[in-house]
Amino acid sequence: MEFAKAAPEVYKAMISLDTAARKGLDPVLAELVKVRASQLNHCAFCIDMHTKDARAAGESEDRLYLLNAWEEAGDLYTEKEQAALALTEAVTVLTDGFVPDEVYERAAKHFEERELAQVIALIFTINAWNRIGVTTRMVPGAYKPAGH
Repeated sequence: MEFAKAAPEVYKAMISLDTAARKGLDPVLAELVKVRASQLNHCAFCIDMHTKDARAAGESEDRLYLLNAWEEAGDLYTEKEQAALALTEAVTVLTDGFVPDEVYERAAKHFEERELAQVIALIFTINAWNRIGVTTRMVPGAYKPAGH
């Protein structure tokens, strides 16, 4: 299914939501969050897209390779990035039906309230995109970052 053609108004709304969610966030941090959520959701299309976008934003191969094991990667990721990744996992999986207090507090320690709200918006937006990509069987490979 070509979701953009089948539901153009929803697709346009998602594009607007995505743009609003990224506003004011470091592009590399935003792509790390998007890749990690996409890994958890098994969205091959979004993993492909956002690893390419991360590289275009200056992200290193080593950090992309180790993102799936970021907690074991030592100081390869900053404390702020680690807080964002922990929040990404908690919001994406919601294993216990909620985001643990310590995960939220860790993120709140590294992000000002407005920036934290943007990170949360980014997380729920990429989760929505992942659900579209997985459900409609989007195929990875053809995506090229803007300007490339």
